[in-house]
Amino acid sequence: MRICRDHRDVPPEDRGASAAIGNFDGVHRGHQAVIGLARDACPDAPLGVVTFEPHPRQFFQPDAAPFRLMGRGARASRLEKLGVERLYEVGFDADLASLSPREFAARVLRDGLGLRHAVVGGDFRFGKGRAGDAEALTAFGAEMGFVVTVAPLLHEGEKQVSSTAIRTALSEGRPGDAADLLGHWHRIEGPVLGGERRGRELGFPTANMSIDGLHPPRFGVYAVLVDVRDGPHAGRYHGAASVGVRPMFGENLPNIETYLFDFSGDLYGATLSVALVEFLRPEARFDGLDALVAQMDADCARARAVLEAL
Repeated sequence: MRICRDHRDVPPEDRGASAAIGNFDGVHRGHQAVIGLARDACPDAPLGVVTFEPHPRQFFQPDAAPFRLMGRGARASRLEKLGVERLYEVGFDADLASLSPREFAARVLRDGLGLRHAVVGGDFRFGKGRAGDAEALTAFGAEMGFVVTVAPLLHEGEKQVSSTAIRTALSEGRPGDAADLLGHWHRIEGPVLGGERRGRELGFPTANMSIDGLHPPRFGVYAVLVDVRDGPHAGRYHGAASVGVRPMFGENLPNIETYLFDFSGDLYGATLSVALVEFLRPEARFDGLDALVAQMDADCARARAVLEAL
């Protein structure tokens, strides 16, 4: 997959894609359906995705609570697994935000990316003040030389498949319901950071990762599947992870600490992808370290049982 980050300087070989357009936060089942339509609509063209970085919500509300389900690297990895050949990460800034719907269609989609086909969801909005909609884009496409397909919104039962519904499920400690909407496990990805080695001292060495900028799932302990993406220990492991602020040890920034079962080695600097499978219990403060270790033993036993049953 080739990634283009400047719509004003796209090489000729990266133009002419059939592309799905949107934010694609989570790359959920609705997003996958839109991408599938782009693939089927123009099979002789490169399959593309047009998205925005930073997320427009981050641009307009820089002080809002973290809401993203995945960072740009995790999103790119997921899109590549779906067969996307061109990822256009259009820079979202004041200049882009000021474009009218017509200017966006002309300058970005036609002149910049040279799209042959564009696929959007029925709720797509674009241009200054979100004034443009799917109907307007269809008209602009007919005028400017690219075809537009409008994908129907996807529903799971009576609920629309959406990033908002996935965030709600994660906030409530329902990773299985989130996975049903996503079409895959919700994953937290990133490098392993140096910690205070408390877990090692307690007999549970953990790989610590930041969740800064991401929508936090319900704080607590989870059964997890762990992919070590690189380094000498690359592979898949079962484990248990704690997401939260570690109330036994004072005031801390939220993070995720993952204990890999039956593992021995150094993971510092490696990239991990931690899939939340089942919420086991909320965060808690214990009456001493012995009680904490006893609970961690119980958590790991329960996590093993959950994961072995998959």
